[in-house]
Amino acid sequence: MDASIESRVDREVEAWLRWVPRWRPGTHRARSRLCQQCFGSPVLRAAGLDTDVPHAVQHPLSMRIKTLVDDEVETYTARNLPLLNRELGLIELRRAAQAYRPLEGLEPEFDGLDLDPPPEPDEPYLFTFEEFVQPLSADDPELVPPPLSIEEKTTLRVEMRLADDYATLVGKRICADLGGRRVQLQQAIATFVEPQVQALLADLGSTLDPHGT
Repeated sequence: MDASIESRVDREVEAWLRWVPRWRPGTHRARSRLCQQCFGSPVLRAAGLDTDVPHAVQHPLSMRIKTLVDDEVETYTARNLPLLNRELGLIELRRAAQAYRPLEGLEPEFDGLDLDPPPEPDEPYLFTFEEFVQPLSADDPELVPPPLSIEEKTTLRVEMRLADDYATLVGKRICADLGGRRVQLQQAIATFVEPQVQALLADLGSTLDPHGT
């Protein structure tokens, strides 16, 4: 890692800051379960966005940082972990053979969210996007490597641990950088998000208490 990671964190934060003023309540699909990427995220905690911030606002920043970490680990793996790199390459080849990949190429605002909204009671969907996602194929002999030897399995486990350790190191570096932008990030929430949340709460209050003043 070098100074380039700080510059990329800056780019991702600036992209998120440009997006936040365009956010509107209800413009992003609600989740039917907790987002594993955002719930308890050290990234959001470092940025000061882990509490009292709508998930639809948290999620784009969280996914931008996830992509950054993934890219850093991918580069590290290609340079230093040949066996793991080979295995991951085979997975990518199988994925590329899929005819339909609706989860790929999404903007950070939608990346990682459920493909389909929860169905309404007694109103089933004729089809869903998730039904079109094909499992990774292992039928092509060229995509199925020979079984790993005991030594290779041991090496692969070591390389996977090294990749995890590097991802943790990158994550800590990013969290430290985000800590320096915390005031700016929270100011964006206070300026562009909080007034809309308060307006929604006021509307809800007037609906629940129609006789109030």
